[in-house]
Amino acid sequence: MAVAKNRKAYYQYEIIDEIEAGIKLTGAEVKSMRDNRVDIKHSYAKIINNEAYLLNTHINPYKQSSDEDYNPKRDRKLLLKKKEIKLLKKKIENKGVTLVPLKIYFKRGWAKVKLGVARGKTKKDKRDTLRRRVTEREMDRERKKYI
Repeated sequence: MAVAKNRKAYYQYEIIDEIEAGIKLTGAEVKSMRDNRVDIKHSYAKIINNEAYLLNTHINPYKQSSDEDYNPKRDRKLLLKKKEIKLLKKKIENKGVTLVPLKIYFKRGWAKVKLGVARGKTKKDKRDTLRRRVTEREMDRERKKYI
């Protein structure tokens, strides 16, 4: 079950590839994530000094936490192998390609993020995607009538 989904990412970007990464969090952040108090709408990932980071992700402070100087939008390190980081770095070297978090979830108790290697869509591409979805929906409705 996903804690947070970036539904607009599929509309704004063409997802080329997906990869799963762990997130380095504090205990209070994990508890806050379990309460679904996460926003990844404006977040993105970046590779800095051969380390991957999740930037601009907002995790609300945990109510029972005693941490006074908590920064909800701090940079969080992503846990990836060196080989995976090299591969991602190679993919995002191209112009117009970026790393976008698609969803954050828990897998066997560990916080994970699904990153998408994405290329921005133009207005025309977005209109084509919407048109295609509408026609697919109409075709599904017609199929259901005959089943």
